[in-house]
Amino acid sequence: MTVDPAKEKEMLRYFETVFRPAASKFQGYLDVQLLKLRTTLMGTMPADVNYRFSISYESEELRQKWIASDIHIEVWGQMEKFLSSPNYTVVLFDVVT
Repeated sequence: MTVDPAKEKEMLRYFETVFRPAASKFQGYLDVQLLKLRTTLMGTMPADVNYRFSISYESEELRQKWIASDIHIEVWGQMEKFLSSPNYTVVLFDVVT
């Protein structure tokens, strides 16, 4: 994601006080993290990316329930207002044991 530097502090406060508590109330919630890019050590990072969002639920089905919820639509809509661009990539990984 590309977070607008002028909105970074506000975004971090919103994430900790609104987004994370909302996500944590849903069935199957494991964790949500906001990772700030420090540097690219190898390869090429997509242009202007300065944050990565990571959310984990017990299953994809439970994550989809969260995504479809009214509260998610509300709180993610607000998170997007902190971005410089609405263009971001969403990738889905599975834990391999």
